[in-house]
Amino acid sequence: MLITLKEAAAKLRAANKILITSHVHSDGDAVGSTLAVMQMLRAMGKTAQVFIDDNIIKNLHVLPHFEEIRRPIDGEKFFDADLLLILDTSPERIGKVRDLTDAPILNIDHHVTNSGEGVELYVEPEVAATCEIIFKLAKELDAEITPDIATCLYTGLADDTGFFQFSNTRAETLKIAGELVNCGVKPNFISEAMEKKSANEIFGIRTALNSLKFFYGGKVAGMFLDLPTMKKLDSTEGFIDLIRVIDGVDVAFMISEREEKTCRVSMRSKGVDVSKIANSLGGGGHIRAAGCTIYEHLADAEKILVEAIGAALNN
Repeated sequence: MLITLKEAAAKLRAANKILITSHVHSDGDAVGSTLAVMQMLRAMGKTAQVFIDDNIIKNLHVLPHFEEIRRPIDGEKFFDADLLLILDTSPERIGKVRDLTDAPILNIDHHVTNSGEGVELYVEPEVAATCEIIFKLAKELDAEITPDIATCLYTGLADDTGFFQFSNTRAETLKIAGELVNCGVKPNFISEAMEKKSANEIFGIRTALNSLKFFYGGKVAGMFLDLPTMKKLDSTEGFIDLIRVIDGVDVAFMISEREEKTCRVSMRSKGVDVSKIANSLGGGGHIRAAGCTIYEHLADAEKILVEAIGAALNN
């Protein structure tokens, strides 16, 4: 059920113990929004805890209060909460966190693929990041945006806009970013942290580029990382942007094998709606940036994805 931001704020005011989460394969917007809300709610005197069911890239470990994020562990069956707050995703992408509580769900998101089925949802697809929504939610809650909260929110904005280069960057996005800087954000600190790569990641980029293939007359470009390669890498953040910029390429993708018969897919586009492709494969995202998981071996995942992209191109 769709609700207003004012109604979402009222539900947070009424709750006392809030479990906060976001999607697996968390990015800057997911982590930044959850940590920002956790701090705001605690300042209101509430019990608030972030759980995320995945390893989080090291670049985000610099965020204030990152060390307080918990991950569900085997045997942990319950977390005492009267509200489950899901940010930047729909409920089916939060992994084992869903098993920690049977509390009512409040879902806040900016992904056009989130239908809100079965939950109370505030969704604003036109904004660049969920952190934009959280900035406005802070105003509804009369919450102070401290330097730590601002840093978390700015990171989400920067990550989801490619540091304000992508087409989802609006005047309002830049205005909010400016206000966050006035609240104490150091943009150079965030950019340096997000851009930092280990030597293994640089070697991984070489491997990824060596795997580059073109499809459909050069309109589609893809990179492939197998399981042995992935075991050597801390992160593949930013890899796909290396081929997104190739002249003539409309859809760029990367498939990374994470486990046996488990391949994660990231897609970027200049024209094709890749959120529809991802949604058809059980994932989601934005019109120009989306992803999914294909539960097949790398070669089979490649075939499935390339066929799905081809169908989208034909349409």
